[in-house]
Amino acid sequence: MIYALITLLLFGLLLGYFRIADRFNIIDKPNNRSSHTAITIRGGGIVYPFAMVLYAVFFHDVSAYLLLGMLLISLISFWDDISSLPSRVRIIVHLLAVTALLWSVNAFQLLPIWLIPIVYVFIIGIINAYNFMDGINGITGLYSLTILCSLLYVNEYVVAFADSDFIICPILASLVFLFFNFRKKAKCFAGDVGSVSIGFWILTLLLMLILKTESLTYILFLAVYGVDTVLTIIHRLILRQNIFEPHRLHFYQILANERKVPHLVVSGLYALVQLLVNGLVLFSSLDFIYIFVLVALPLVMIYIIVKPLLMPKRVLS
Repeated sequence: MIYALITLLLFGLLLGYFRIADRFNIIDKPNNRSSHTAITIRGGGIVYPFAMVLYAVFFHDVSAYLLLGMLLISLISFWDDISSLPSRVRIIVHLLAVTALLWSVNAFQLLPIWLIPIVYVFIIGIINAYNFMDGINGITGLYSLTILCSLLYVNEYVVAFADSDFIICPILASLVFLFFNFRKKAKCFAGDVGSVSIGFWILTLLLMLILKTESLTYILFLAVYGVDTVLTIIHRLILRQNIFEPHRLHFYQILANERKVPHLVVSGLYALVQLLVNGLVLFSSLDFIYIFVLVALPLVMIYIIVKPLLMPKRVLS
């Protein structure tokens, strides 16, 4: 019953946001870098910070530091959706938010001090990668739903590492968001506030799981996004492009923009491949290094062989 109530509240809050966004012109206008052609409400992913606030209200089991981190990173991302901010401001807030995250999971006590700076770089890098990958209808919500359901399975049947409701709440938020976003013509886009905040939440859960199990295997729950992001950065460096500027060179962008594969098909494909990877992680008894090779090698080969075949010559150069 409480899940139904939370779902209804999330629907209501999001519909209320749509009215505010429409009133204040918080919209996404297509440009030559966009994968869409119609003006659409931006910031629908605000449903994720709403969900964490509702979790705190109904279950009273969230760290004040973690909630503060989520609100900080969501606020600065929403601000960036409305009016572009200097990168140094975003970096400072991301550092503060990640500090709150690490404090909430006792990472400063559990990890060796030399590893902490690496963890900072890793988490901030993944959060930004999650943001970069949010470019077509359905991809952020569906991919996040795949990871969250896999984490819920781990929590229920493998090892308890978190309160199940702390995983179910973002699942409900993803379903609500997908109701408006998983369409040929989306009612809203996630915006930075959505992709960054759900990336923050998922990384919190993954870090809790890794600290609990002392196993890096679960980082492969991000394998599909990870391979696409890293290899696209390498590709852009080879082309001598500024990797911090918008582009259309991700594999999913080539499929959607250059080959005109429907957005929902591409989003479903990414989620399906990640689900297969998660199944291997969950049901294989192999060591991390062997699973990593089994997962990474095919993904890398698909990227470096198939992507050039799909790209027009003007894009390749």
